[in-house]
Amino acid sequence: MKKLIENNITYLVEQFYSNPSLIEEYIHEVYEVIGKVEDRVKSYITLRPLEDVLDEFRKLRDRIKYGFKGRLLGIAVAVKDCIVTRGIRTTCASRMLQDFIPPYNATVVERIINEGGIIIGKTNMDEFAMGSTTENSAFYVTRNPWDLSRVAGGSSGGSAAAVSSREASIALGSDTGGSIRTPASYTGTVGMKPTYGLVSRYGLIAYANSLEQIGPIARNLSDLTLMLSIISGHDPKDSTSLKIYDTNYDRYLSKAPLKNYKIAVIKECIEQGVDRAVMQAFNRAISRFESEGLEVTEVSMPLIKYGLPAYYIIADAEASSNLARYDGIRYGYHVGVGERSYDDVYSEVRSYGFGLEVKRRILLGTFVLSAGYYDQYYLKALKVRRLLRNEFVRIFNRYDFIAIPTTPTPPPKVGEAIDDPLKLYLMDIYTVLANLVGIPAISIPADIVDGLPIGIQILGPELSEGYLINIAYIYEEISKLRDLTPPLVV
Repeated sequence: MKKLIENNITYLVEQFYSNPSLIEEYIHEVYEVIGKVEDRVKSYITLRPLEDVLDEFRKLRDRIKYGFKGRLLGIAVAVKDCIVTRGIRTTCASRMLQDFIPPYNATVVERIINEGGIIIGKTNMDEFAMGSTTENSAFYVTRNPWDLSRVAGGSSGGSAAAVSSREASIALGSDTGGSIRTPASYTGTVGMKPTYGLVSRYGLIAYANSLEQIGPIARNLSDLTLMLSIISGHDPKDSTSLKIYDTNYDRYLSKAPLKNYKIAVIKECIEQGVDRAVMQAFNRAISRFESEGLEVTEVSMPLIKYGLPAYYIIADAEASSNLARYDGIRYGYHVGVGERSYDDVYSEVRSYGFGLEVKRRILLGTFVLSAGYYDQYYLKALKVRRLLRNEFVRIFNRYDFIAIPTTPTPPPKVGEAIDDPLKLYLMDIYTVLANLVGIPAISIPADIVDGLPIGIQILGPELSEGYLINIAYIYEEISKLRDLTPPLVV
């Protein structure tokens, strides 16, 4: 008999309403899986005790008797550890916040709870979301359920690994330069970075304010669409929130194109530096689109080569500013002051509290913002950002979507990239573009090559999430690459 956790969320919720006792059975299934695989995968930093979760289920069961209706009734949800959760430790995978227990929930968490979802734990990540492999966590490395010798991607690696390995039905991640889409590609899951401002950032611990967005990671488009519909929409607590109120994306789950779609492929993204396995998967995906009668055209965007350096200048500058608050007095890890000077305390706290990659990015960000280099680096990066945005507008005036690889390589082995910052940063070369210009992007499984999932990334103009879901759903129907099961859970 098929385990409850293997079913999609909509089906589960229907079953739970007709028989609420199934929720308890389902929760036990989730924790049974966690007990079997978590020691090897390391998806979670903080996992709620089973008894606490069952207590929450019992309260939910009582609410059902009084007519409660929720689209996530009883569903086990994992949340990235940079999204605050009331009463549940939130560390950002950093020693700086290792004992931080928030007094409030992020808006997205409140919306999940209001729909009957149960937060079961906080997932591992690169410290303060700075990294692409989840190896920068202050706690441990998250392993890829498809091959435990490989990384799960980052910085939302724990969320993607939890969903892939059935340690949760769905998860939230955050995406500053590909942190949802890269781990989705590496773990055979589906991940979306929404339009900037569509999903509230209230309660997201800041890394780079102008780039980051919260988004869902799921095993299939149906689950992802449901979660996106729940967490999207205007939030007065977030000054960057767009005034969007219609967030029902279910109607876009159509097996037929809702428009006569035209897809552009940026040739600079497939010419050099792309691994054989990635190109094989990408070409097969493009062939599948063409077999459905969709028009695919190769276009040029020479300016794209400046995207990655512009991204890292802007992101590090914003990180330098945001992380200045962690001084041992106002926020974060604290040491005794005694008769010591502020400089001594500040130095000790930040030396211990921050890891190597965070320190590196703070230094780079401080440098590009300094008086002698502001115009030379930061201001130029902002100009490149504007030019890139203009280029994307030009392409979207002629095409509905852009299709490019999610990452240039399959998931690397643990330890393969962590000691080479340039290699690490190059992993983001295709994902940072959507963040720089504020548009939505989705990564879906393109193929399985040599036993590893490979993702394809589809980008659309601002607020085109519905159409992105439609074309991704069409591909999911063609390829049958949904609910992929890694060898670990077979």
